[in-house]
Amino acid sequence: MTFMLAGCSGEYIVLDPKGPIGQDQKDLIIITTVLCLVILVPVLIMTAVIVWRYRDRPGSTAAYKPNWEHNTKLEVTWWTIPIIVIVTLAIITAIYTYRLEPSKPLASDKEPITIQVTSMDWKWLFKYPEEGIATVNYIKFPEDVPVRFQLTSDMAMNSFWIPQLGGQIYSMSGMAMTLYLQADEPGSYYGSGANFTGKDFAQMTFTADAVSEEEYQAWIDEVKATSPALTIQDYEDMRTPGTSDVKSFSSFPEGLFEHIVTQYVEDGAANPHAHHGVDKKQDEADSGNGDND
Repeated sequence: MTFMLAGCSGEYIVLDPKGPIGQDQKDLIIITTVLCLVILVPVLIMTAVIVWRYRDRPGSTAAYKPNWEHNTKLEVTWWTIPIIVIVTLAIITAIYTYRLEPSKPLASDKEPITIQVTSMDWKWLFKYPEEGIATVNYIKFPEDVPVRFQLTSDMAMNSFWIPQLGGQIYSMSGMAMTLYLQADEPGSYYGSGANFTGKDFAQMTFTADAVSEEEYQAWIDEVKATSPALTIQDYEDMRTPGTSDVKSFSSFPEGLFEHIVTQYVEDGAANPHAHHGVDKKQDEADSGNGDND
């Protein structure tokens, strides 16, 4: 086991959070681990002691007592401690589950930016409805500003994950999920698809850069000035299974995200899952402003 562990990189990025969601998740991991060790460590120690002390060995003069004697104090002890730990874990988990609800906006005096995420085989398509640009396998956003991710899948279900910013959330065809994340400091963060989706799923990674607001705006202006437009044909070409390099587009077809979410809905039928987890008021505001849901 030691030999195999030596091949690990040693970069435990989940335990090196750079945002409020990632920090809360790290705290929850540490708290639950410590509480579990309260039970696990004594049990392991007692197991080793009992096995050693009461082992069968030559010359043993220990009395043979096949009938157990009831001990109320011991019974109360080894039932009460686990019950207290389990109840404590349940309360803490419930508190953190509510606090870490993915679609719950983050407390901030800054307006969140929206990034629409589409998982494909085997690449990520990102659209910025407020800025009117799109990228493949790369995103950039300002530090210390909440990012509202709207997620769906064009094909197979996948899982969107930026480990240092927060936990993963599924992207599913026919559904629009919402995830709020934030980077508290500038940096380049690793992102990936965390759900097995075929032979090239390991290549389904992307970089998430958190920069100053000035750098972010300069990047938006550069993409608009130097990148081609994303056409429907470009999108159809992307749907062909395969990996992709980083790309950027100065514009994209209006309503593309909504089209992806509802592409499997029959004409005239409503899709009750199309906006699952999406803030209703924000969604209606986006629709009224001509943005892409």
